[in-house]
Amino acid sequence: MPESTRSLALTVNGATVAVTPGTTVAAAVLMAGAAARISVSGEPRVPLCGMGICFECRVSINGAPHQRSCQILCQPGMQVLTAAAESCALAANRRTS
Repeated sequence: MPESTRSLALTVNGATVAVTPGTTVAAAVLMAGAAARISVSGEPRVPLCGMGICFECRVSINGAPHQRSCQILCQPGMQVLTAAAESCALAANRRTS
């Protein structure tokens, strides 16, 4: 099978995303329509530099926090959770508590 037609699946904030091999986790997060984190003013933030310097793209991967998603290639079955999703979950828990 030609490389361009192969894909792998990972989960971003609970949603399955199919990407081609060689895709960064940051690209998969964007494909899922997710923000990497929420700024202190409440604005969604996405990767900025794409080379691991700005730390705007940090996510949890398979339970390991603060991973620079622009530097990590997607792997089949990877579980990605963005800080933006974690912030929303915490806010929802505060409202129901």
